[in-house]
Amino acid sequence: MALRNPALSNNPAFRPAKGSTVTAEATALATADGLQQLYEAPAATAADTNRMTYGDTIGKTAVLFLVLLATAAVGWFVPSLTLVGAIVGLGLGLVNAFKRNPSAPLIILYAAAQGLFVGGISRIFEENWGGVVMQAVVATFAVFAVTLVLFASGKVRASKKATKVFLIAMIGYLVFSLVNVGLMLFGGVSSDLAFGLRSATVFGIPLGIIIGILAVLMAAYSLVLDFDFIKNGVQNRAPRKMGWYGGFGLMVTIIWLYVEFLRLFALGRN
Repeated sequence: MALRNPALSNNPAFRPAKGSTVTAEATALATADGLQQLYEAPAATAADTNRMTYGDTIGKTAVLFLVLLATAAVGWFVPSLTLVGAIVGLGLGLVNAFKRNPSAPLIILYAAAQGLFVGGISRIFEENWGGVVMQAVVATFAVFAVTLVLFASGKVRASKKATKVFLIAMIGYLVFSLVNVGLMLFGGVSSDLAFGLRSATVFGIPLGIIIGILAVLMAAYSLVLDFDFIKNGVQNRAPRKMGWYGGFGLMVTIIWLYVEFLRLFALGRN
């Protein structure tokens, strides 16, 4: 998403048009007082130039999570909306992911739909495995905070090799998840296995715990990619609206991380 700004000296907007003459106003500006006023004037900020900033991106992300929390409260008290939120959220997530230009309304609607899903599924898990919601929330914040600190300190960075491995692992994870859901829906696994193939054991360890740990590691690297996207956007002076993409990416990853922790702690109880 790297954007390059043309040098001012090469931009026609900063050169006099051919055949133009110097006006009286321009002459006055060249006086000592005029130059002093220009020198003392505050420098244009990224907001003034409509560029992406960390502060603006954080603000947009905060708006999205406030919407998420508001609709999550609705989903908690009306868990029947869980499936609706999941389906609508999936559709809007795909639309937003493939749009060339971010749409603030669509991203906010995605946050609202995902809130219904997160609130509903949290209620379902809490009723069956009391206490897992708080554990998942704490674990999610812990992973987010540690990853952010490591990234900010420069100890963790995205790389082409690691990203390739991440993409391959993601494809495998998605294929497994789709197969598992299909088997659960069409009776391909025993009804005693609450999480389908994830509940099956390998050397006495639920397969879901092994896959869940790998998924948490993938989600943590996905956070690194999100932070890297925001960092590059700010450094490359991307348009301000791209901050919505930064918030959208963080929301997708954090929700994924939270759901994985819910499953992990529930499987641990079993």
